[in-house]
Amino acid sequence: MPLPTYRQLTERTDAPAGSSWHLFTDQPERGMANFAGPPQIRRAADAVVQGRAFNLDYPLDAFDPPMSKARGIPQHRITAKHDQARDDVLDNFHLQASTQIDGLRHRRASGHGFYNGVPDHEISPRSPRLGVQLWAELPLAGRGLLLDVEGLLRDRGTPLHHADGPALTTDLLDDALTEQGCDVEPGDLVMVHTGWANWYLTTTPEQRADTRDRRRATGFAQSRAFAAWCWDHRIALMATDTFAVEVLPVLESSDFHHSAPEDNGMMHQELIARLGLPLGELWNLTALVQDCRATGRWDSLLTVKPLNLTGGVGSPANATALR
Repeated sequence: MPLPTYRQLTERTDAPAGSSWHLFTDQPERGMANFAGPPQIRRAADAVVQGRAFNLDYPLDAFDPPMSKARGIPQHRITAKHDQARDDVLDNFHLQASTQIDGLRHRRASGHGFYNGVPDHEISPRSPRLGVQLWAELPLAGRGLLLDVEGLLRDRGTPLHHADGPALTTDLLDDALTEQGCDVEPGDLVMVHTGWANWYLTTTPEQRADTRDRRRATGFAQSRAFAAWCWDHRIALMATDTFAVEVLPVLESSDFHHSAPEDNGMMHQELIARLGLPLGELWNLTALVQDCRATGRWDSLLTVKPLNLTGGVGSPANATALR
């Protein structure tokens, strides 16, 4: 049976409105990652023509201190049992402090629970339910499609001013597709380049401190339109080089103040807990976008291999684009 449209999801009465709960019968706890299967991987292999590999992860300690005040950078210790051997230990290792992927444990749907109704007591260490290991045991892989929103707006003469934390509209995704001559295909792993992470890491210490203190970051406006774009295109991943994918602080015009009161209307609950969409944050897209601009090609074979941590909430992305 064909899957419903996002508008039909918002009219569901057998599950939370706007959710994809119980629609994926094969490996249901992988959520929208299920859209990228063997046919999509085989198709993505055609994108490898140059024989080049691009790392899409920033160092674990790149964001020092992290944008989230609840996280810290890992402290690396090297230990030795004797003078001919060395081992590593990471203390204070917050798995979502740098380039990351949010697992389906990261947010709960207010008033309903975790994705697919997994009960709260099963969201615990070493319990496999909704754990990020589900995307490690069967990695996310397929056609990576890069949308260059930063380049689009710069060429229009309206460059992004990241210090202001601008809100991006969903229309920009379609405009970038048109400008790049691309189409989204079911199962695509979509990456959106805004330039935010590169700006944050290269701006002045004073500007970084101000941005962090105000928790102000470029991102997409909290809207049903954005959720609909992701679901109706049947994408398997939405990754950006921004802090939270969505704009912060949350807009007063958010469509989700009622459904996500604990987060002041954040869109994370809609995307993660209701739709089951893997979210990538703080991705390093600088080198990849430069190659895409130079070649006029915007696709790649993208692999995302989280840590195989049973019951993990999130993980470093370990993302690689092959072209």
